[in-house]
Amino acid sequence: MNRHNLTYIKIHSLRHTSASILINKGIDAKPIQERLGHSDIQTTINIYSHLYKETNQIVSEQLDDILQLNDVKNQ
Repeated sequence: MNRHNLTYIKIHSLRHTSASILINKGIDAKPIQERLGHSDIQTTINIYSHLYKETNQIVSEQLDDILQLNDVKNQ
């Protein structure tokens, strides 16, 4: 790490970052749960619930955009 001037990052932080990136990319909770090794999907959802709320907002906005495009095409 010193040779390449890299900052030390704990494994847990890399794990959390990995899950956060997947959630923000819209990956379903089930494969993330399996990847993290949580025995219950609710554990994954509880830990990362703040990110799922953000993702749900993005999905809602995208659906609104799609429906508005369909409204314009049907006119």
